Amino acid sequence: MKIKNLSVLLAFIACPAALFATPANDLKIEDAAKASYNLRVVLEDRVTAKATNGVVTLTGTVLDNDDKDLAASTVGNLPSVVSVTNQIKVEPSFPAHSDGWMVFKIRGLLLMRANVSAINTKVVVTDGNVILTGTADNIAQKELTEAYAKDIVGVKTVKNDITVVAKPTATNVSESIDDASITAQVKYALLVHTSTSSVKTTVVTTNGVVRITGDADSAAEKTLVAKLAAAVRGVKSVTNDMTVKS
Repeated sequence: MKIKNLSVLLAFIACPAALFATPANDLKIEDAAKASYNLRVVLEDRVTAKATNGVVTLTGTVLDNDDKDLAASTVGNLPSVVSVTNQIKVEPSFPAHSDGWMVFKIRGLLLMRANVSAINTKVVVTDGNVILTGTADNIAQKELTEAYAKDIVGVKTVKNDITVVAKPTATNVSESIDDASITAQVKYALLVHTSTSSVKTTVVTTNGVVRITGDADSAAEKTLVAKLAAAVRGVKSVTNDMTVKS
């Protein structure tokens, strides 16, 4: 009996989540992955998650490596997940930095950023020149959509023909998005931004509230990290506990 208890203790120390791995938990993981904003909306249900004793295997087909990494990061943030085996295949529909690729990247960015609408925005790209049409709730949303389009590599110019359709001022309530998707999007936003790509941070999201820890080279870098996190769709607030190196 002592040996058996010792084995259980060692298993718990080596991998605490494994002690609670059950078929019921595996099913919860699979359901949470399927319902996550990133897999359901951003990746358009292209990815399937299968859990066995907390180890999740991802399969499916996405259009680029960023989407493959986003899927793995999202699922890895789910409760009870021990590890993720990423078997997703990348099959691009268009060459990198082509017009079609830029449309795809702009749409993906609008799906992951707060205060803009991918649904109400139409994007056309010709020889790197972007034309935006559709509707926005206000001038700020129109300008923000243009700014995000300009962030995409290869974009030469942006013509913003979005029409502002004024709506009553809404209360400041963030869209309800699962914490795993928010954490993955914050990590992605920090990774792709040139000024924060090398910053080592830990990101934890609880009920839409993001807490960031790690080291920043300066107060400005710390401020930028918080700003990028706050711009992610679904984020209610950001607690920035990063330490500024002296």
